Amino acid sequence: MIGLLQRVTQASVEVDGAIVGAIQQGLLVLVGVQKHDDESHAQRLLERLLGYRVFADAAGKMNLSVRDINGGLLLVPQFTLAADTKKGMRPSFSSAAPPADGKRLFDLMVTLAKDKYQPVASGQFGADMQVALVNDGPVTFWLDVK
Repeated sequence: MIGLLQRVTQASVEVDGAIVGAIQQGLLVLVGVQKHDDESHAQRLLERLLGYRVFADAAGKMNLSVRDINGGLLLVPQFTLAADTKKGMRPSFSSAAPPADGKRLFDLMVTLAKDKYQPVASGQFGADMQVALVNDGPVTFWLDVK
């Protein structure tokens, strides 16, 4: 599984003109599910997201996690993260999980996140979403859990 995490001061996801998920300070994470991912990958990515130190401490160093600052976690499904862009002028999605598997693992990750941490919000799998954010820094990291 892939997580593209962005440290934000605020973020939201809209579907059909309605906000379906929003947070203030915290992490917006675009989540990509690959073909061979399973439940253990969802658990491991979530552990890394909740513990990844990207927020500044009193000395201005990135030593604090989203848990440490009691920030929000907004998870957004993003199958295009699994694209193969190595050649040609059009991405291939052959490495992305089939939609049913992608939905199952994304939904599992959201459920696990809500069981372990609050506040958690999410986008909607398979929907045409409009994502708004204010990237703080900007700080953006690519986490790949294999």
